[in-house]
Amino acid sequence: MGASLLRMHFHDCFVTGCDGSVLLDDTPSFRGEKTAGPNDNSLRGFEVIDAVKSQVESLCPGVVSCADILAVAARDSVVALGGPTWAVQLGRKDSTTADYAAANTDLPSPFMDLPALISSFSDKGFTSKQMVALSGAHTIGHATCRVFRDRIHQNNASSSSAGCPPLAGSNDTSLSPLDAASPAFFDNAYFTNLIANQGLLHSDQQLFGGASTDAHVVDYAKRPRAFLADFAAAMVKMGSLGVITGTDGEVRANCRKING
Repeated sequence: MGASLLRMHFHDCFVTGCDGSVLLDDTPSFRGEKTAGPNDNSLRGFEVIDAVKSQVESLCPGVVSCADILAVAARDSVVALGGPTWAVQLGRKDSTTADYAAANTDLPSPFMDLPALISSFSDKGFTSKQMVALSGAHTIGHATCRVFRDRIHQNNASSSSAGCPPLAGSNDTSLSPLDAASPAFFDNAYFTNLIANQGLLHSDQQLFGGASTDAHVVDYAKRPRAFLADFAAAMVKMGSLGVITGTDGEVRANCRKING
């Protein structure tokens, strides 16, 4: 669940900013971001945010936004898995809308080549080194067969192929850990996997193998403390993307719908 909350925070911030927009449910007159391609059948843990919000509202109604809850939950999930901590800036307001189209276009794809990845992160203000550090979040979590089938069968890259046959449509929703070496721990094994050509996703392995980002991967593989420090700093920066404050947003009473 820790990886799910971290991914949800990332998918929230990378679209219209860290504004809780990813938490909104569809209605007959409104289409949110949950069913966008990168999110549909991918994001999990919404019920965890609901439970936290319910408890917070019972103690101090109308004070703590869903966006802030998601940011804190992402940080705490990383810490719980042995990763670094960081100071989460608070005071975000929740958006009153979402952007289905932007969720389909702004989120990095697991099929992207390195230049597209660099461009995607650069558009949000991140350097290539910060992109590599943030990609280290794939030391935890899972991916579905449909997004890594081509990579593992074309490149014989991973032992995960046993649960993901080459025929499209077969076991599409079968899950494999993004980091088979230590899937339950937030560490730097993701980078040693890349050096061994064991990145699960095409976009992962693009970071190493004659790439401009090779040096960052090697550095983080050799210096785990440097990775953890840089990851924490990049998460603070990500948490400031597109923040809504003041009267530009609201504190939702229910994270799945706007007030009123």
